[in-house]
Amino acid sequence: MARLFGFLFPVMLVVAACAAPPPPPQLGADGRPLPRVYRIGPGQTSEIRFRMLDSVNTLRQAAGQAPVELDSQLTAAAATHARDMSAQNRPWHFGSDGSSPLDRVRRVGYPGTLVGETISETYETELETLAAWMEDPGTRRVILSPEARRMGFAWEQDPNGKIWWTMVVGG
Repeated sequence: MARLFGFLFPVMLVVAACAAPPPPPQLGADGRPLPRVYRIGPGQTSEIRFRMLDSVNTLRQAAGQAPVELDSQLTAAAATHARDMSAQNRPWHFGSDGSSPLDRVRRVGYPGTLVGETISETYETELETLAAWMEDPGTRRVILSPEARRMGFAWEQDPNGKIWWTMVVGG
């Protein structure tokens, strides 16, 4: 047994040394690494939504706030706005028809109150986006609001990989 190990161990080291190292990151004009495109597959919707929900609730718990639940109506409002931002190629809170977050929440029939909407245009993952939202006092206030009870979360990914994230928080 020791002979076999004595033979296999060096062979494994040689094979490991032959493996190609990961390619170096591409650098932009400023010398910083360019972002890697985060591609969302068609079967990842539930996984991404629940990962975001769990992350938001972890942050809310750490801040002493009650957890939120995913809400299909708020998710529909978020999806509508994510698609619309992509079509407009502009991250802002107003729809191409002039609608506000409150208008979109009413259109889907959500019976509660609107706490707020957070949006992002990025190539980053949902968790990197959440981290950026938490660094901004305005979006942080929406995510950690004591009035929040429900959350909708959706995105639209362009063919070039850009993702338009939208989170709608309701009371």
